[in-house]
Amino acid sequence: MAEYPYGSFEDREMLTKIPMEKLLDCLFLQIRNLWRVDGLYFLGIEKGFGTETATEVDAGVWEAMAAIEAKSLQRMFGVGENPDVPTIMRLLRLTSWALDQPFKTVKVSAEKAVLSITRCRTQEARLSKGLGEFPCKRVRFGYLKNFAKTLNPKVEVNCLVCPPDLHPQNVWCSWEFKMPQK
Repeated sequence: MAEYPYGSFEDREMLTKIPMEKLLDCLFLQIRNLWRVDGLYFLGIEKGFGTETATEVDAGVWEAMAAIEAKSLQRMFGVGENPDVPTIMRLLRLTSWALDQPFKTVKVSAEKAVLSITRCRTQEARLSKGLGEFPCKRVRFGYLKNFAKTLNPKVEVNCLVCPPDLHPQNVWCSWEFKMPQK
């Protein structure tokens, strides 16, 4: 009997019976639920130990998650060593973080890419609860940089803007990925 790295044979059989639209809805619901858990853990740590400690824990978790996701996606899609920027962006768009960001723009060329989040549900939720903007630059920069570096150590990741930076109203954060000039 074949081994399945993700779920049992019975689970796969059950999922094949779900219409594609509902299966995609279920996938996005599960990704959203992961982010809900992340947010609830963060808020609990923040309440008990402060924003700085919660941010420190969050940054470490997401930096580790970046390497796990990068390697898993690289294996899953048969991507070789040291992929180029467009390939890294293709894999990044398949991460739980990017899939949970429906309000994004991605501009990709052969040597450079810019990913921008135009609406951030996490920030909007915090603001609606009166918590203020979360200074997420440290967490997100560590995640994105480690994701890219795990795939190709030569890729440079630069933060163009991210809280606590002042940002335009229509962009929460923006990130540049590029290969260094020779």
